[in-house]
Amino acid sequence: MTIAAPPGSSSAMQASSAMKRGMQICGTCELLSVPAPGTQTGFCPRCGDPIEFRKAQSRQRTWAFVLAAVVCYVPANLLPVLSTITIEGTQSDTIMGGVVLLWSPTGWPLSLIVLVASIMIPCGKIVALIHLLVSVQRGAIGSRQERIRLYRLVEAIGRWSMVDVFVDTFTVALVQLQPLMSVEPGPGLFFFAAVVVLTMLAVESFDPRLIWDSENPNEVHDA
Repeated sequence: MTIAAPPGSSSAMQASSAMKRGMQICGTCELLSVPAPGTQTGFCPRCGDPIEFRKAQSRQRTWAFVLAAVVCYVPANLLPVLSTITIEGTQSDTIMGGVVLLWSPTGWPLSLIVLVASIMIPCGKIVALIHLLVSVQRGAIGSRQERIRLYRLVEAIGRWSMVDVFVDTFTVALVQLQPLMSVEPGPGLFFFAAVVVLTMLAVESFDPRLIWDSENPNEVHDA
């Protein structure tokens, strides 16, 4: 169990970190508390969820998810995501092929949405996560606020990467005019969905508090 943190002055709180004062914050209800004497972790006295100073093996798990996403990102863009079957034959399109196919005087907004949501956002998330991980491992002390904003941005926009998966799923479900025409998902769609899920897991695994630990590295237990 944990003991609720006693009130203190704001100036004293700014002078040292929460870890130095033995305080933990609940990731669910954001209550600041102090573990019971002799323990490193405990449970939130408000909601009962387990809390700890830092997410266990945060960097290692985040790196694993990011590298897996990088591996899946290549076939996600090279393999077809949709295959259209007609009486004339079968046509397969990759994500970029779909962007080009949708580009027209009336369809360019949808083409831009697919381009941003399916190519730029996943790539940007991977690059941003690698930047955060490298900066934490190098113990960078500058631009902390900018890196925190970057993490929050990646966390906020991550869910929109599923737009292309939703569009392709709806297309497969709606366009079934057999035997004249039908649409089937391609292997690239599964790799793309894996990229989205892996990057979301990477964001959840990364502990943003690590960004501030470079100022007081001796306080860090196991991250």
